[in-house]
Amino acid sequence: MKSRTMPMTTSVISIQSQVVHGHVGNSAAVLPMQAHGLNVAAVPTTLLSNHPGFETMRGRVLESELVGDLLRGVEERGLIETSRYIVSGYLGSRANGEVVAAFVKRARQINPGITYICDPVMGDAHLGVFVADQVVECLREELVPLADLLTPNQFEVGLIAGSQPLTWRELEAAVVAIQARRGADVVVTGCKLVDTPAGLLENIIFEDRSCTRLSSPRLPMVPVGTGDLFTGLLTASVARDVTLVDAVRRAAATVLDILGRTMAEGEHEMQLASVMGTLGFVRRKLSQ
Repeated sequence: MKSRTMPMTTSVISIQSQVVHGHVGNSAAVLPMQAHGLNVAAVPTTLLSNHPGFETMRGRVLESELVGDLLRGVEERGLIETSRYIVSGYLGSRANGEVVAAFVKRARQINPGITYICDPVMGDAHLGVFVADQVVECLREELVPLADLLTPNQFEVGLIAGSQPLTWRELEAAVVAIQARRGADVVVTGCKLVDTPAGLLENIIFEDRSCTRLSSPRLPMVPVGTGDLFTGLLTASVARDVTLVDAVRRAAATVLDILGRTMAEGEHEMQLASVMGTLGFVRRKLSQ
């Protein structure tokens, strides 16, 4: 009896870092997307033992030639035609960013309906900038102008716009300047503005000409990878035709649940496995 290879429909091409221990990059984003029923082609930009927050770290940023070769393989397998989304996160080098930009442009020629979601990972208010200046320039000049949806944190909005917004009007002006390039929707995460109530953080959605501010409790922990997890959850909901505002609300609620369980268990790394049942429940509810 001859074996038959059945084609697999890929929903998302996710280009991010990968670690052995912990949850950042694809190691945070892929599992939630899969739990929501999406097929994910995960392309690594790094292979590291852990994120840089530990005393030691093994592995390396992958060479752009290798990342480009993997993306060519994705193209040769016909995954662009079957995918609805490209997601990019931590790049590791400007050369990798240029490879990703070229891939997004090729993908749009092959599949004009594909949506590019860019998480411009560059830094945060707690750690400052943690990528090279050349990576910041690449994101600002090449990848941000290509995006259909951007998910920066408040600090990264400032890096893109060239100013650090602290008030609502400053943030709005910075996002309007970013949107002028392509008209992308922008979800600004982890906002602490002058008028944000004490004890809360905001996720602020700029969609078309409207804006929605959603708040959630500010927890006494800042684990690495929450932005990557948030973008994965957001993509999963948007892929199921949930409105952007509701997708942000659901993603934030799940992240909060995971962090709450992580704290309860006395852990420092996010405990994704503890909410897999919850994610499966959410997937079933979305499909009803």
